[in-house]
Amino acid sequence: MTVSLDSAFVATCLQALESLSGLVTCAEAHCTENNLPAESLTEARLAPDMWPFAKQIFEAGHHSARAVSGVRAGVFGPELAPAPTDFAALHAELAESITALRSITPGELDAIARNDTRFEFGSMRMDFTVEDFLLSFSLPNFFFHTTTAYAILRNLGLEIGKRDFLGKVRLKG
Repeated sequence: MTVSLDSAFVATCLQALESLSGLVTCAEAHCTENNLPAESLTEARLAPDMWPFAKQIFEAGHHSARAVSGVRAGVFGPELAPAPTDFAALHAELAESITALRSITPGELDAIARNDTRFEFGSMRMDFTVEDFLLSFSLPNFFFHTTTAYAILRNLGLEIGKRDFLGKVRLKG
């Protein structure tokens, strides 16, 4: 049996983005229940040189839905603008990414899997096939940002656990 990019990339990103949506809801509820401004969580980070929670959420969208847009165009680069710090924008980012991934035609990524694509950042250039870019560059980056977003909330004491991170797994039948 061959595994499609739809299963390996799209379905995997959808699972994690949907769980991130639940984590943003938990973060928003935490702020409301504790009379905290949104920025107390959206600007929180694990280390001074790491991006804050809000940017981690936006990067998850960048390395999933916008990565697909990038491979369609043949080039992908970083988003360096700061992310909005309100929960409505984070929910919108996740909803937009989920909608974009759900709109991918089955087999579309497999049809372009061997096409050339590249990552560009300033003068740096990294050449890939679409398949290798999605699976060896974007997917690891995607999970770095989703894991970091989860870890920021756990580090701040939110009562979330592994099930909240995993989301809805794809069960047999």
